Amino acid sequence: MLDIKTEQIRNLFKSKLLNEKFSIDKTGQKTIEVIGASFLADEPSIFGTPNDDYINHEILWYQSHSCNINDIYSDEREPPKAWQLSANKYGEINSNYGCLISSDKYYGQYGMALDELLRNKDSRRASMIYQRPSIWVEYEEDGKNDFICTNAVTYYIRNDELHAVVQMRSNDVVFGYKNDYAWQLHVLEELVHDYNSCKTDTYEEIKPGDIIWQVQNLHVYERHFHLVK
Repeated sequence: MLDIKTEQIRNLFKSKLLNEKFSIDKTGQKTIEVIGASFLADEPSIFGTPNDDYINHEILWYQSHSCNINDIYSDEREPPKAWQLSANKYGEINSNYGCLISSDKYYGQYGMALDELLRNKDSRRASMIYQRPSIWVEYEEDGKNDFICTNAVTYYIRNDELHAVVQMRSNDVVFGYKNDYAWQLHVLEELVHDYNSCKTDTYEEIKPGDIIWQVQNLHVYERHFHLVK
């Protein structure tokens, strides 16, 4: 497993800020970015504190398979601004992660990955694919701005532990990582539970293992530089 952990990624961003190693995004905002980041996700946050209330609502929304952001809080309050900026005028988005891995529309990948692990505990193909080629036209369909951020997650049973390798196209350190980590931990724990419930006498029970985080572009926006300091 990787030796690089969350703390080292945190220190890398601090160093980049100190040395003013910035890039400029399409809005003209400064960002600190790491291209090709790969580390052991051993903490639920890199900067800031997870919002447990929102995380719980988001996971329930993912489980509902609704692709409308107005269902996140129902009538309680408006959906988060980031989701509003991603949705079309009807509130529709592409990135309901529960829908992408569990719905029949996307081939029930969760169940297929579970079956693969039950068939072969040494498998290297227990993958759930979030991204799709059609995103090139669907990301801006009817006014959306939602190019799915997670590419795929693959699961490995080694030494009776289930490990996840999360591969992402893009990940905002402050908001994105915290919420995405919570979701990936949830799925990992669900897979462990379902595997142990379905397994035969051939295999030992498993427990949750490591989450390896691989991101093509891991970044902090200028508005969050104060958290890095």
